[in-house]
Formats: sequence, structure tokens, C-alpha cells
Amino acid sequence: MADAPFVLSYQGEEPYIPLLEGPPTTRGMRSGRVALAEGEECGEHSTEAHEETLVILEGRGHALAKGHDPVAIAAGQCVYVPPHTVHNVRNDASPRLRYIYIVSPIGEAEA
Repeated sequence: MADAPFVLSYQGEEPYIPLLEGPPTTRGMRSGRVALAEGEECGEHSTEAHEETLVILEGRGHALAKGHDPVAIAAGQCVYVPPHTVHNVRNDASPRLRYIYIVSPIGEAEA
């Protein structure tokens, strides 16, 4: 029997709220909600052997990837970050930037 779907709540005022943290709840996917005040950033880090999607919920800012120009981001957009990418998210344009990140390990594509 397949696992049942479940609901995650990302409400609250904390700057970082983990939602999914991998096994045993998922098969490797992780997720969380981030809230950055104006002038804050999440901090430079690498996706390593994972791919990441950011779902922008509120505000505006920039997604930064080492070796590339900054990309303007805003509520209602999704950002894809490829594997092995050093990146950061910075709120330099609004009172609050809130987003959900979803990270999943990469693997061979199935036929």
C-alpha cells in the first residue's frame, strides 16, 4: 500500500521552519519555510547532489548563484537551482521575503 498524503503547516513568525526532513517521512526530499527581513540573506551554500526549487510566497529579492548574474525574484514565482550550485537568497527589496524551499536528491532518470 502506498503512503498516505499529509498536510504541512508553514505558518508562524520564526525565520526558518523545517517542513520535511527526509527519511522516514520522505524518500530524501527536504523542505522548509524561510522568512528574511530586509537586508537579510539565507547564507551562501551548495545544493551538492540535490536539486532545489524555491516557491516565493511574499516580497521581492534576488537569487544569487556563483558565477552568474543575480536574478530578481518576487511573490508568485518559482526558482530552480540545479545540482552542484553555490547559491544564496537575499532580501534587498521588501520588508519581508518569505519562501518555501524543496530539496530532493538527484538520481538517474527512470525510463
